[in-house]
Amino acid sequence: MSVKVFLNEDEIPRQWYNLAPDLPSPLQPPLSPADGSVVPPEGWAKIFPMNLVEQEYSKERWIDIPDEVLQMLYRWRPSPLKRAVYLEKALDTPAKIYYKDEGVSPPGSHKPNTAVTQAWYNKQFGTKVLTTETGAGQWGSALSFACSLLGLECKVFMVRISFEQKPFRKIMMQTWGANCVASPSTETNSGRSFMEKYPDTPGSLGMAISEAIEAAVADESGQTKYSIGSCLNHVLLHQTIIGLEAKKQLEKIGIKKPDIVIGCAGGGSNFAGLAFPFVYDKINGADIEIIPVEPASCPTMTRGMFAYDFGDTACTTPLAPMHTLGHSFVPPPIHAGGLRYHGMAPLVSQSIVEGLLTPRNVHQLECYASAIQFARTEGIITAPETSHAIAAVIQEARKAKEEGKEKVILFNMSGHGLMDLNGYLQYFEGKLQDYAHPQEEIDRAEAELADYPKPSMDKTGKW
Repeated sequence: MSVKVFLNEDEIPRQWYNLAPDLPSPLQPPLSPADGSVVPPEGWAKIFPMNLVEQEYSKERWIDIPDEVLQMLYRWRPSPLKRAVYLEKALDTPAKIYYKDEGVSPPGSHKPNTAVTQAWYNKQFGTKVLTTETGAGQWGSALSFACSLLGLECKVFMVRISFEQKPFRKIMMQTWGANCVASPSTETNSGRSFMEKYPDTPGSLGMAISEAIEAAVADESGQTKYSIGSCLNHVLLHQTIIGLEAKKQLEKIGIKKPDIVIGCAGGGSNFAGLAFPFVYDKINGADIEIIPVEPASCPTMTRGMFAYDFGDTACTTPLAPMHTLGHSFVPPPIHAGGLRYHGMAPLVSQSIVEGLLTPRNVHQLECYASAIQFARTEGIITAPETSHAIAAVIQEARKAKEEGKEKVILFNMSGHGLMDLNGYLQYFEGKLQDYAHPQEEIDRAEAELADYPKPSMDKTGKW
C-alpha cells in the first residue's frame, strides 16, 4: 500500500492544461460596462502585462511552462500525493482517499503555483511593482514570496477582518518584503469611499480588488501592474500543474481514474487546478463526479445567479459571466477568509452550467469538526478553506460505506492552517456559529443586476 506517492523533478509537467478550448459550451467573453461590447485583449493592458493577457484569451489546449518558471517551482514541486489511510480507518469506509499536499510550498498553500508565474511574466514585461488583494492572506503571502524571488515590489490590500484575525500572515508578507495594509484603507479613493459608506465594514475581497486595481492604474509610468490570485483563466491555467501531477501519481499506483474529485472553491483556483485535468477526462467519457465545495454563508455556486457581474465592489473591472452573489456582497466574518468572494471563475461557472460539476455548500461548524478529525488522524492542521473539501470528503466516504462501494476519492489539501489557529481556538471556545446567507440578500443582488447583459445558458445537456 502506497501512503505517499512522489514524482521526481524530471517528471514534473512541462505544460499547463487550458480547459477553454474543450468546453462543450464555449466560455462567454468579458463585456465592457460602458456599452456591452466584447472586451478585446488590449482592454486589459492597464492592469495586466500583455504576455499574461495572451494566456487569458488563449484557445490552445496545452501551454508550455517556461524553464525559468520551472526552476522556481522546483523549490516545492512536484508535491506529494498522500493516501489518508488513517482517516479511512477512523471512518471505517471502503473508499480510498487520496490528497495532493499543497501545504508543502514555502507560503504553505497552492497559491505560489501562479504567483511565481505571474511575477516572472510581469518581470519579462518590464513591471517593477505588483499590487494585489488578499482574503485570508495565502495569496498575499504567495505573491510577496514570488516578488522577493524576482526583485519586484509588492503592495497587498488585505481584507480588514482577516488583517485583524491573522496577524502572522502580515508578518510573512513583511518578511518577504511586501507592504500589507488593511482594506478598505485611506490610501485609495475607493477605499475612502467604502469607509465612508460602511464605517464598520469587515471588508471584502471585492473592496480589496478595487483598491489594488486603483493603485496599479494610478501609476502613469505603466511600471505598476495588478496581480490576481484566482478567478481569471490564466490563474486557473497555472494551477493545473496540481491535477496533472496527480494523474501521473495515481497511474504510478495503478489507478486509472478517481471516482470523485473534490476541492474547496472561493474564486476557483485550487479547485480548478486539481479538477480541470479530470474535467477533460469527463468531457471525453470518463465517469467522474467532480465537486466544488463552498461555505453555506457565501453560497456563490449553490444559491447565487449565473450573470454578468463586476469582479470588484467599485465596478472597475469588465463584466464577466459568473455565478455571483452580487458585487456589493459583504460576507459575514467567517474564518475561511479565502472563500469569502462574491463571484466564481467564469471557467468554473460555465462548467457548472454545462453540468460537468456538482457544487455543494457546507456550514462552518461541520467544516471545523471535519478538519479536527483530519488533524487527529492524518496529523495535518489544514487551512479553514481546505476544511470545506475535507467535510465533503467525509460525507462521500460515509456514503461509500452505506453503499458498500470501494470508491477512489481525490481531493486537494490546498494549504496548512498553522497561520489560522485563532479560528480553531474560537471553535474550541464555542464562539463560532453557522450562518446561512439570507434569501432577501440574494434577491436584492439579483435586482441589482437586472439591467446588466445576460449570459447565455446554453449547454449540450450531455451531463
